[in-house]
Parts: sequence; structure tokens; C-alpha cells
Amino acid sequence: MDIEVEKATATGFCIGVKRAIETLEKVAAERGQVEALGAFVHNRQVLQRMEKLGVRVTNSLDDIKGNIVAIGAHGVGPELEAEIRSRYSDVINTTCPFVHRAHVAADRLTRAGFYVIVYGDVGHPEVKGILGWANNNGIATLDENLIAEMEPLPRRIGVLSQTTQIPARFTEFAKKIIDLALVKDAEVRIADTICHDVRDRQQAALELAHRVDLMLVIGSHTSANTKHLAELCATVTETQAIENADEIQLSGIKGRRIGVTGGTSTAEETIDEVIERLKNLY
Repeated sequence: MDIEVEKATATGFCIGVKRAIETLEKVAAERGQVEALGAFVHNRQVLQRMEKLGVRVTNSLDDIKGNIVAIGAHGVGPELEAEIRSRYSDVINTTCPFVHRAHVAADRLTRAGFYVIVYGDVGHPEVKGILGWANNNGIATLDENLIAEMEPLPRRIGVLSQTTQIPARFTEFAKKIIDLALVKDAEVRIADTICHDVRDRQQAALELAHRVDLMLVIGSHTSANTKHLAELCATVTETQAIENADEIQLSGIKGRRIGVTGGTSTAEETIDEVIERLKNLY
């Protein structure tokens, strides 16, 4: 069976991931081993490659053995950053510019007296960092019912999003918060903190999904933006989330047109390997 494979127009590393990787590669080449607190990007292949270059991932501050420490693209809260800087002499901060923008928004809302609601995955490191910049005066959730159950409901509410969420879903969430709040002499502020790269990638993937019988979304199974890409494509056509070419499953697939895209921390080489595997299979 002949197949047609088409790659989405927006793939490869996003600005934040590319910046973090290039920075850490340079530091490791010039000064030796760098230790990152947690996975600085959510992609196993990238982390394995970076480890060979001298960038080691640690799970806690106590696991760090040297003095060159990296804060990953997901960022951290101000208290954790202060602790890192107090314990280690050389700190490399690779926080994504769009994540930093969310930090600034959370900080400003908190200083203005707003209770911060972050539309995002509660356990994600980026979301934890944003809440830290809200001085922990807030909550992260994807369910507006959690806010509806609050008693009393905060009178001043600030709403922002994890940078990788689906814009349409954030809009619907924000509307529901407005409906909940604007009946009790409340004030609501909404900050658009979704990454521009993520918006473009989601739009390109969605446009491609409309033209194919199957979408392959490539990226780490722990990557939030890859998960959201797959969820978005699945609303249009059959979709598989895979980490690499070895996970391709085409048994029972109907149709000949296959679309391919990848998460923001998925290397272009990994996407090309999937396309090459598809061509070799047929």
C-alpha cells in the first residue's frame, strides 16, 4: 500500500527549548559539567544527548555535587531560585521567555491584591513555578467547579494560563470564571500567557489533521504540550502519540494519508526518523 506522509509546517524546538539547549551546550563545552535541577526539557532523547555533552539532570538540590547549576526552561518559583543561589556559586537560568512572562503576570496580580487562578496541570513544574511567583496565593486547576466550590469566593481574581494549554479551552475556562465571579461585587483580570510558538504549532497541526487519515504526534509521554497537541488533533482525525519511530503502530489503519507533527521539545531529527520509517515500511 502506498502512503502519503506530510509534515506540519511548525515543528522542531520552540524558542524557549532551543535557547535552553544552546545555553547549556555552550556552558558545558566551556566549563565542564552542568547540573540541572529536574528535567530542563521534557524529552528523553534530548536529555540523553545532553548528558553525553556534560549536562546532568538531578532530582533535588541535595543531589547536586558541583557549583554550576541550571534552572530549566520550565522555570522555578522565587523562593526556590533564592535557595539555589544561596547554596551554589554559579546559577544558569534558562527559563523560557514566555514562562518568565507568566511569572511576571502572576507577580503583578498578587502585588495588586488578586487571588491567582492558573489554568494548568497541577503537578507540572512550570505551573508550580508560576504559583510560586503568585506567592502561593492562588490555585492551579483545569476544572472551574473547584473555583465554584470556594467559599467565600475571592473578590479579586486574576486568571492566567500555563503556557502550553490549548487557547480555546483557556478562553472557555476564563468565561466560566467570569460567570462565577461577576455576581458578587468581584473584579476579574485575565492575562494571556499562552506561548506564541505553541499557538502556531497547534494551528498548523490542526490544519494538517483536517487533510489526513492519521496524525502522529511525536514527543515525550510526559510532555504537556505534546499531550495537548495530540488531544487537539484527536478532535479531527485518528491520532497516535508516540515518542519515536519504534512506537509507530499502523496495524488496522484505514486510509493512506498520514500527518506528522511534534512537541516543542522534540528534535527535528526525531521527526525525520519517523517519516523515514514510514517510507521504509511502505
